[in-house]
Amino acid sequence: MIVAYIDGGSRGNPGPAGYGVRIEAPDGTVLAELHGGLGIATNNIAEYNGLLAALQWAVDHGHPRIRIRADSELLVKQMRGEYKVKNEALRELVDDAHALARKLASVEYTAVRREHNELADRLVNEALDSAL
Repeated sequence: MIVAYIDGGSRGNPGPAGYGVRIEAPDGTVLAELHGGLGIATNNIAEYNGLLAALQWAVDHGHPRIRIRADSELLVKQMRGEYKVKNEALRELVDDAHALARKLASVEYTAVRREHNELADRLVNEALDSAL
């Protein structure tokens, strides 16, 4: 099972936003580092864009099992169905994520502390710095 560390952020909320994803093989080998700017968006929208990038990468590269590690408890609990999605701006992103997840054999969502997600956070900041 591959592991994707995902993050998203904005400078201001909303503000200039970006996402970062680090994908690793089971042995810790880095398979991909993804990041991108999103224009003006909220932190939560940026987090979901990181998730979408990770899921799409897994689909495109034939990895049927993925473990998502995110420091957004909201994202993790919404994707597990533990929290309702009340924000309409997030609803479409959540639906897109579920659609991608259905193309995979297994997707696990794990919340991690922010300090255990430093590499994905670095990619977010690279995306934000390059967008400015």
